[in-house]
Amino acid sequence: MEWLEASTENCPVQRTLDVVGEKWTLLILRDAVNGVRRFDDFHRHIGLSEAVLSDRLRKLISAGVLKTVPYREPGSRARNEYRLTRKGWDLWPVLMALTQWGETYALNPGESPPLDVRHTGCEAPVRVVVQCSADHAALAPAEVTARLGPGARLRS
Repeated sequence: MEWLEASTENCPVQRTLDVVGEKWTLLILRDAVNGVRRFDDFHRHIGLSEAVLSDRLRKLISAGVLKTVPYREPGSRARNEYRLTRKGWDLWPVLMALTQWGETYALNPGESPPLDVRHTGCEAPVRVVVQCSADHAALAPAEVTARLGPGARLRS
């Protein structure tokens, strides 16, 4: 069986995109990673409608990517903050990879990104790399072999 004969029904990329594969969802995650917690702050910073924001937050909570934590400002009603779960934080490398690609290919000449992400220990810029589980150095696509896995099934 080859890739084109395999069903993509259980493809992890497809299933991930079912959860986070929409522009507004990724921007909510970007802001959450950078410390945004409150509905009004997401709304103001991202600029999407309240209805779309509510829908995307609800979906991220349902998927276990965000959780709500109640808070109450003095003199106001109780509200929720939105915080990343472990599952949500595990998307950080994905966001960093999108950032890295965008810095290389999407910015106009002379533009700088709004965030400069650096390693706290040495101040070097942070970069996303692909490496094997034996901790070998960064791998290029030509150094990787992709085989159909045990979950591969024929397309129906």
